[in-house]
Amino acid sequence: MARCQLFLNFFAFFAARFESMPQSTFQSMSAAPLIAPFAALRPAPGRAGEVLAPPYDVLDTEEAREWAAGRPWCFLHVSKPEIDMPAEADPYQPAVYAKGAENFRRMLEQGVLLRDERACYYVYRVTAGEHRQTGLVAGASVAAYERGAVRKHELTRPNKEADRARQIDTLGAQTGPVFMAYRSCRGVDDILRHASAGAPVSEATLADGTRHELWVIDERGTMDALTVAFDELGAVYIADGHHRSAAAAKVAVARRQQGGHGDSDPNAPHEYFLAVLFPEHEARILGYHRVARDLNGMDKPAFLAKVATAFACRAVAGPYAPSAAGEFGMYVGGEWFALSAAARRAADDPARRLDAGVLSDHLLEPILGISDPRADERIDFIGGGRGVAELQQRVDSGAAAVAFSLYPTAMADLIAVADAGQVMPPKSTWFEPKLADGMVSRLLD
Repeated sequence: MARCQLFLNFFAFFAARFESMPQSTFQSMSAAPLIAPFAALRPAPGRAGEVLAPPYDVLDTEEAREWAAGRPWCFLHVSKPEIDMPAEADPYQPAVYAKGAENFRRMLEQGVLLRDERACYYVYRVTAGEHRQTGLVAGASVAAYERGAVRKHELTRPNKEADRARQIDTLGAQTGPVFMAYRSCRGVDDILRHASAGAPVSEATLADGTRHELWVIDERGTMDALTVAFDELGAVYIADGHHRSAAAAKVAVARRQQGGHGDSDPNAPHEYFLAVLFPEHEARILGYHRVARDLNGMDKPAFLAKVATAFACRAVAGPYAPSAAGEFGMYVGGEWFALSAAARRAADDPARRLDAGVLSDHLLEPILGISDPRADERIDFIGGGRGVAELQQRVDSGAAAVAFSLYPTAMADLIAVADAGQVMPPKSTWFEPKLADGMVSRLLD
């Protein structure tokens, strides 16, 4: 962090110095830097509104069909091509991936998407209400991912990895950006702010009200300064997109092995994956809540008695959203309760001291018998802007017996878990706003 700041405090000097260097000199400084520029595929001028769509994994198939109805260039035709297949079609059959590739090629052939002539970095700003965050679009190194400099905090599921790897391989492109964070560095932030001072090259407002804007950084001294600055930071953090990054690494391994060897050019296109990197202080995490379908054979009084042995518990007016870490809201039998477990937050374990871990260790598992939240069908998760009112509705409708509201995980806690090489409890973070698919894609040719 300090080295990065020192470097960028003298940015003007270094930028001039890099500008005078031969390109071969800069390449020799780092054969495989942490991030690298690339020639992006992006909407033609004025067409971003036709193209941009929510990420493939926040809509189910029917929601995606409704979103894309009457919008032939909507990127969901690429990221969720099952919407163009019969309703009974298996979304994982080869024909579906082929349909996505066909739709992608048509967007290229019709000039809806255009590719930049040379490698650049890009500034991506997303605004939701009063919240605004500005990040850097770059290729993130697969080698850095493999050695742990691109740090993760979440387990992935093999079937979801395989799905995204097949999609990348069939398209010959990475189209879903990985949302990443970097330790705040004022110099990098200043460059992004300066680069985004003028009119964006692409802009669109989605139906959910989020505004998405893109600028190009093509000045070589600035690009080289950013590359070196991120190498000085030493590590970046996956916030949202563990399956996309894991899939990109799978594709890289497969392409290295083509021809019967396990090595390849460290700067080959498949050795980087599409990422948008935001400063940690701008990334916004919302609460990720839980509902359980039953009380594990207990009635309400018996359940409350057991909860009171593990948590301080008091009745409150609801719906109740916690105001600090170590606090929880609980809705059961038509009543809201505030739970406190501050004393149970283990100071020496960055993963287990998270509220999601505390709730699992001291209530979900020992009281409700939910030992594996990843697989147990008795638990469900409610994230994002739907808020705690949705929890009350689930219980009142009979779809759940009890609901728990959680305070949002802090970015500092996510970074601590990732730095320790640990895994967070499932569904610990809900990042919002989401990035749009279609704003930037990265070809692998």
